[in-house]
Amino acid sequence: MSKVQPLFHIPSRRTIKRDCYEVYGELRINLKQSLREIQPRICLTTDTWTSVQRINYMCLTAHVIDRDWVLHKRILNFCPITSHKGEHLAESISNCLLDWKFDNVFTVTVDNASSNDVAVLELSKKLDMCGTNLMEGKHLHVRCMAHIINLIVQDGLKEIGPSIKKVRQMVKYVRSSSSRARNFLKCVEMQKIECDKMLSLDVPTRWNSTYLMLDTTEKFEKAFERFDLYDGNFNSFLATDFCEDGNICELNAYLKLCVASDDLDLSKMASEMKEKFKKYWGTPEKMN
Repeated sequence: MSKVQPLFHIPSRRTIKRDCYEVYGELRINLKQSLREIQPRICLTTDTWTSVQRINYMCLTAHVIDRDWVLHKRILNFCPITSHKGEHLAESISNCLLDWKFDNVFTVTVDNASSNDVAVLELSKKLDMCGTNLMEGKHLHVRCMAHIINLIVQDGLKEIGPSIKKVRQMVKYVRSSSSRARNFLKCVEMQKIECDKMLSLDVPTRWNSTYLMLDTTEKFEKAFERFDLYDGNFNSFLATDFCEDGNICELNAYLKLCVASDDLDLSKMASEMKEKFKKYWGTPEKMN
């Protein structure tokens, strides 16, 4: 940066941290003032999760409509919590509302976890004590519509579960290495498929991701039909229907891939494992 612009002085991380806190403080004061002026009924949404470091987090968002009937949403808090128990969630939400001096809560929208039922019930009791619980909290608890729709769809997808699993295996195989991705692109070019999207895997926490995976894969159907010309292990990886246990089939397919690996150590180790595999599960008659 000193060569690009000698006059520019890069601030330290402490300076950036201090500036971020100052901006947050100003925005917080402005938000409090604006909400105090319009005095709206506040609708809350909240969700919790656990990070890979096993730390529990909660995010609390406020939704309000101003006098011009414009919907606004602001994150009130993003904080670690002690656990996902309903009592602890209610305490965290209450502490956040006290910190913001909010007691005019209209609804709380959460997913269908049983702990959320307890959390909203405990929060309703606290609002009763403040005398601001509208209609004695009969309509305080709102269940997340998107979560309910997702549960309905997931139950329906069980009927075509094996097909979805097969598509997922195909996509995972292509995406697992750069060489396979390059070979797949050659198939796409050979089949003259014009599509701006690329293959994507679904994830449980992104509810529309299964649809996106299926929708995109369908556009590359002809490329998958020719992919075995560029990758001889592709069909063997997918040929698992004869097995009684899908996990055994996946292990067999994975061992085949490792045996064919360019890594000599990995190939040798996989070959020895493959021999043991054949001894116990080499033929369907040996499986019990």
